[in-house]
Amino acid sequence: MKDATDLLTPLFSDRHIGPRNSEIQSMLAELKLENLEQLIQETVPKNICLSKPLKLPEALPEHEFLHQLKELAQSNKLCKTYIGMGFNPCHTPGVIQRNILENPGWYTQYTPYQAEIAQGRLQALLNYQTMVIDLTGLEITNASLLDEATAAAEAMTMMKRVSSHPEANTFFVSRNCFPHIIDVLKTRAAYLDIPIEMGDMQTTKLSERFFGALIQCPDNDGQILDYEEFIHRAHEYQCPVAVVSDILSLVLLTSPGKLGADIALGSSQRFGVPLCYGGPSAAFLAAKELYKRHFPGRIIGLSVDKDGQSAIRMSLQTREQHIRREQATSNICTAQVLLAIMAGMYAVYHGPEGLKRIADRVYRFTQNLDRELQKLGFLQENRTYFDTLKVNLDLRLSQRLKTIAEKNMINFRYFPEGGIGITLNETTVSKDLDKILETFKTLNNKKRHSSRSPSLIGQIPQKFIRQHPFLTHPIFNRYQSETEMLRYIKQLENKDLALNTAMIPLGSCTMKLNATSEMTPITWPEFSQIHPAAPVSQTLGYQEMIHNLAKSLIEITGLQAVSFQPNSGAQGEYTGLLVIKAYHQDRKESQRTTVLIPESAHGTNPASAVMAGFKVQVVRCAPNGEIDLTDLEEKVKTGSYQLAALMITYPSTYGVFDENIMQVCQIIHARGGQVYLDGANLNAQVGWCSPGKIGADVCHINLHKTFCIPHGGGGPGMGPILVAKHLVPFLPNHPLLAENRKKGITAVSASPYGSAGILPISWAYIAMMGEKGLKKATAVAILNANYIAHRLKEYYPVLYVGKNGRVAHELILDTRNFKKTAMVEVDDIAKRLMDYGFHAPTVSFPVPGTLMVEPTESESKAELDRFCEAMIMIREEIRQIETGKMNLDNNVLKNAPHTAQALLADPWDHPYSREKAAYPAPWLKQNKFWPSVSRINNAYGDRNLICSCAPIETDIH
Repeated sequence: MKDATDLLTPLFSDRHIGPRNSEIQSMLAELKLENLEQLIQETVPKNICLSKPLKLPEALPEHEFLHQLKELAQSNKLCKTYIGMGFNPCHTPGVIQRNILENPGWYTQYTPYQAEIAQGRLQALLNYQTMVIDLTGLEITNASLLDEATAAAEAMTMMKRVSSHPEANTFFVSRNCFPHIIDVLKTRAAYLDIPIEMGDMQTTKLSERFFGALIQCPDNDGQILDYEEFIHRAHEYQCPVAVVSDILSLVLLTSPGKLGADIALGSSQRFGVPLCYGGPSAAFLAAKELYKRHFPGRIIGLSVDKDGQSAIRMSLQTREQHIRREQATSNICTAQVLLAIMAGMYAVYHGPEGLKRIADRVYRFTQNLDRELQKLGFLQENRTYFDTLKVNLDLRLSQRLKTIAEKNMINFRYFPEGGIGITLNETTVSKDLDKILETFKTLNNKKRHSSRSPSLIGQIPQKFIRQHPFLTHPIFNRYQSETEMLRYIKQLENKDLALNTAMIPLGSCTMKLNATSEMTPITWPEFSQIHPAAPVSQTLGYQEMIHNLAKSLIEITGLQAVSFQPNSGAQGEYTGLLVIKAYHQDRKESQRTTVLIPESAHGTNPASAVMAGFKVQVVRCAPNGEIDLTDLEEKVKTGSYQLAALMITYPSTYGVFDENIMQVCQIIHARGGQVYLDGANLNAQVGWCSPGKIGADVCHINLHKTFCIPHGGGGPGMGPILVAKHLVPFLPNHPLLAENRKKGITAVSASPYGSAGILPISWAYIAMMGEKGLKKATAVAILNANYIAHRLKEYYPVLYVGKNGRVAHELILDTRNFKKTAMVEVDDIAKRLMDYGFHAPTVSFPVPGTLMVEPTESESKAELDRFCEAMIMIREEIRQIETGKMNLDNNVLKNAPHTAQALLADPWDHPYSREKAAYPAPWLKQNKFWPSVSRINNAYGDRNLICSCAPIETDIH
């Protein structure tokens, strides 16, 4: 029973939702509406609306929620972890944790498509790429991938694309790679018809039938082998080789590039990124120059701006699949930018000498442990290693040791056939070795004397030791004091516009509040220091949180079960489609290979379908933006035998709720197909309608959109999938999960719960909002979008509206006519918005030459008005060009953005004042965000691709 004083406790939803109730009423009045319910009635089709409230726990106040979550977190046991397998405890330097990971100036940034106001994080990513290139000894890299296992899959498909040998159709994989890497490779290969041959790297006979090979150093057991000999043999058959590499070991070992490898990949997690129960962390992928036009993801490169100074941007942007659609070479949508930045800053902070000290210390501790274990009579199998020992024990003794170790709060790796893996790490200290040895001493063990001389234990052969320098650029050699590091991080932060600066009104990306109370738990050790292979008995807090979050998402979506394994939206799409494929195959309907995708669907959908081995057929949309039922029925009728699924985004990326959506689903189901609903726009449904009610069989949820996980400059993200009852048996398995579904697909990510470490954010949001708060958030998001559409309709046509003239949570402003009337491109408007202190809306997607705007529920009416006023002023600037009052070529739009440096330069050769350039709106004189470079020359950057730090004399910093 509620106490009267509870009524005085402020609701979290009142903090999350931007407009005050009085402002909501004011906006409703302008739209000639009585209340939010009337707005929803005029926007959302009546036949899909929910008839009763969601069954969610009552909203908790912030302080109460954090108290309860802290109690739950303590159900996770913090043990000393030596499991390894690519996941290692490490120290996150405090200056990085406080000023990047916990700083909204870094974690609320958007993907750096507008490079002029993203120079700070672009420099940080360039640092990361330089680090990867130096350590791997290869020529080109990207700004991170999702995880180590998916990076291996991307390497495989990249080698397949480049291969020109007519007989090469098989991929070789060393059986001594990590099991989760092998599982993800099998998943990707199976649906692209790529045969995989597992084998022993040292004994396999290679031939012309291999288009590529994957090996690992150190391998699954922790051994370091003669990789150069294998690479030489493979190259005799024109077979390129990719090496899975431990990033810390590369500080001491000869780089893959020096060994002759064509590709190197791995995880950068142990460079300052917490374990977080398996993610998020940034994977790296580096390769020879040959592969640069075939790279997945995003490559950061140097270019110049219009004033000739050095600038950084995302290069080769046509690789982005939302542009290439079904021609895309990868379905990587979300990189791991925030985590890549942390890893790169870890290298900046420690410098080459600091990294050498860390790596050498780990190696020396491993040697010492090896020596002492052998003195106790235990056989250690690895002759050459970096940080991992494999102790020879039979299965019975292994189980006894496991019991003893867990009582001592120690986690080792236990091989299925017997044997103990011990991987040391940066956090290991001398007393940890003592405790490990005490644990082994408790076993009744027969003495088996080693034949190795103690002086030669674990000695790395000379030819395997790194001889060439790395991280020689001054950036990695000048910030080793915390004072200097702090200022460097702040200097870069100041060059980026994030949500702590201004509204980021991006359609389809939902840049809304990531509340401090939601973010607080992610750095608690009980969540951040758990290994993904830790025993379930040690992760009860995580299990309960995941279970509760799953229950809430099932209730919200109206579906039956959830898998949290996909760690990006695009990967969620891919996983959902694989589940559909497995379902059809189980029903002996493998001929169902066609996926229908409307023109209005999310841009990643076609790429994901192709990656899942489907053929894509595009369905037209009617002039009002809805799916063309006639075209849909014709395509379904003529191809019903091959129909696998329809992929829809709802509401569509055109910003409308399709009135015929239930009929669309019925048409697909009548022909045996499945309906995949892209949940990118679920934030326009929550509490009012649901994918299950609409008729979807599977959907993914962008937790980093609807449920408040921040974008982090382009990652982390989470894309869990939810499925109807008949698809539950086919959800993905994982080698690190004890229980597996008999019909489940193989793994899609390196860890069983994807980026589990950020799940507390979404659970916090739901728990503190409650059913009423979530429902109100959806309605206010729709209200804010309609308010902007109303204010701007006289200045910019709104391209699509629903039958009552309403838009959903986003809208498309048509700017195409300005090219005819004033030679103004949509990019000119986007760049001019920077002068007004705003990030641009989504440019030229889903319709070229337009702006897609999504204000979200978190922005106040004052901020919405400020944005609208900026857009109206820009329209007047365009009008001045149209009437001849402003020069056609030399005007504020064509020259935008204007930097402080440009404004101070003489002579000033523009027919408008410096004040007009820099301070077009009155609020800017009180608070001005300055772009650090002028408009960037994209073509120059693509012609002259440089993806590592420039020589210091040309460096922009």
